[in-house]
Amino acid sequence: MLQFPAIPSWDALHPLIIHFPIALLLIAPIFIVVGAALTPTKGRSYLIAAMVLLLVGTASIFVAVETGEAAGKLAERSPGMEHVLETHESLAERTQAVFSVLSLILLSLLAVPWLLKRADTRLTTTILPLAFLVLYSAGVLLLVNTAHNGGRLVHEFGVRAMVASSPVDASAALPMETRDKE
Repeated sequence: MLQFPAIPSWDALHPLIIHFPIALLLIAPIFIVVGAALTPTKGRSYLIAAMVLLLVGTASIFVAVETGEAAGKLAERSPGMEHVLETHESLAERTQAVFSVLSLILLSLLAVPWLLKRADTRLTTTILPLAFLVLYSAGVLLLVNTAHNGGRLVHEFGVRAMVASSPVDASAALPMETRDKE
């Protein structure tokens, strides 16, 4: 019988969660560039997609920070690691704040013209979104620096998620027809 692995505890979820905000927040600017390159009517859907990616990415930062704090409490400390861990935590909190502000800015850039029932113009679908990317680049630098320090914790200091080990059935890894023959 096929058994799924147990769901990791909250403090062990950080390595699974952390890649979502990184991927989503690095992809969102591509949609902004494509949306800005198209006509105002056609570009708006790409800008809305970018906003959704940004909002989901920002929400996932909150989960990543919380799971990271829980994991950080359990991490074994080694010489030199404490400074990198503190830097990683500090950068993560700043990244969370910056992307929260960026989310509000992009949301207002897209919502205000819609709420005022104004037609899309080059200003609202090209110039302002491209200017927004200048601010966004600061967030990306923070995000990449945070990820780099997290990577250092794993690859330089050997920090791992504390996952409870469960008994493994060796035959579970075999294909069903192979197990039936045994």
